[in-house]
Amino acid sequence: MIVDKIKKREPTAKNVSNHVDIQVGKWIKCDKCKEILYKEDVRNNYSICPNCGSYFRMHINKRLELIIDEGTYKKFDLNIDTTNPLDLEDYPKKIKGLREKTGIQEAVSCGTGKINGEKVVICVMDSGFLMGSMGIVVGEKITYAMEKAIELKLPIIIFCVSGGARMQEGIISLMQMAKTTAAISKLNEAGLLYISVLTDPTYGGVTASFAMLGDIILAEPGAMIGFAGPRVIEQTIGETLPEGFQTSEFLLEHGFIDRIVEREEMKYILGKLISFHKGGMTDEK
Repeated sequence: MIVDKIKKREPTAKNVSNHVDIQVGKWIKCDKCKEILYKEDVRNNYSICPNCGSYFRMHINKRLELIIDEGTYKKFDLNIDTTNPLDLEDYPKKIKGLREKTGIQEAVSCGTGKINGEKVVICVMDSGFLMGSMGIVVGEKITYAMEKAIELKLPIIIFCVSGGARMQEGIISLMQMAKTTAAISKLNEAGLLYISVLTDPTYGGVTASFAMLGDIILAEPGAMIGFAGPRVIEQTIGETLPEGFQTSEFLLEHGFIDRIVEREEMKYILGKLISFHKGGMTDEK
């Protein structure tokens, strides 16, 4: 029994607290309600806290498992690797450590797959890899995915999560904003559907480029979305921000996004949107 493995420490001269030893890797704490939860229960509940309904961030593989029909995802095999343009001593070590920890090569995975039988190009970002920051490789992968969508005449979906441009790659990371935006312009000229899905958090250069340029912009409940963080804005303008500022609910109310979609409904809604758009593409006037 798992419960039998949870034991209270005996008070000693150096340790007089009632701290509980929790088996590493089996439990997770909800930042919102502070409840200690069995990780498998959270995973089986769409990575949503069963106690308060708060959303946990999702690994790329889990997101693809949730959205893409089983066995249909084919990752784009780009022969590119993260570089160190500023020659920072610790940056390559950090990248190597993150790859070992997360099991992914970079902060985004792009490929093709099917959603309820409808073929799409899909990109999924992961906050666990340098907070989903956009560097050279992330920008190139997303641009390549858009170009493949044009080539294959498929809709594209991007699940966004990011702290912004990757500061370790300097101005070159900022150039990815222009590159991805130009690719979206080509998508628009080709008449292809682009759905942007904003998850928690979506900030900085990603928000200022491809994240907010979707034909349809969806968001998960409670996601924080903006350019600069609320604290920075308050310090800059010297005013207190309204309650709920930069949440997906606030953005929906003020017309910045089209709909908030619960995680368990996301695949169904995406499938419907793709189907509707496919049916609407006709030469008839």
